[in-house]
Amino acid sequence: MSQLLIDIALGAVLGVVGGLFGIGGGLIAIPVLALLFGLDQQLAQGTALVMVVPNVLLSVYKYNQRNRIDWQRAGLLAAAGMLSALAGTALAVSLDARSMRHGFVGFLLVLVLYNLWQLYRRGQPPLTTPSRLGLGVLGLVAGLVGGLFGVGGAVIATPILAGVMGMTQVAAQGMSLAMALPTTGVTLASYAWHGEVDWSVGIPLALGGLLSVSWGVKLAHQLPERLLRLLFCGFLLLCAVPLALR
Repeated sequence: MSQLLIDIALGAVLGVVGGLFGIGGGLIAIPVLALLFGLDQQLAQGTALVMVVPNVLLSVYKYNQRNRIDWQRAGLLAAAGMLSALAGTALAVSLDARSMRHGFVGFLLVLVLYNLWQLYRRGQPPLTTPSRLGLGVLGLVAGLVGGLFGVGGAVIATPILAGVMGMTQVAAQGMSLAMALPTTGVTLASYAWHGEVDWSVGIPLALGGLLSVSWGVKLAHQLPERLLRLLFCGFLLLCAVPLALR
């Protein structure tokens, strides 16, 4: 019983972070599961998705309440992402755990550098509506990477939508989560099919996340956009360093 309560509490912490950054909590859950629970990289990714799927569902609802999501464009993102997520998952389960862990660390560091470049570059893109072609291409890339690393694709889509396609950070997070909902569902099903999910750990994490994710969403709408991006970069580094040293 005590372990169950610890898992639920951990899920609650991850839920706040997931709601704050619009990523469902999986990105931080993966290194936590690898370091604290001793799961290999693929099993950690699949188990984290058990928490991510319901967290993303609730986050989408909360974001849409505060900042209406463009469902037509989000649907285009999601359709493209679902097509490529299966390919990413198939690649992930074929690689050895050590290579996957190193690849995941590199992925996090690239995200940090990209977000910092977007934050400090001279001149920001004017606020605009992303093109359908751009969204389709982004959905394919985000779905592939999301399936490969078990992160749903929102972590890829959000900085591109905000830094390149001219959306505000909060609007980009909402649309990315709307895309991530079906793609994470497909990715979870694929990881489960390959036996890379520990349900006994994932379900308590999911319960804890559902209790707290709305707090993270509320906080995201209260923080200055620049601070939100800086916190996101710091959060990514916090995830990458322990895995790199493992």
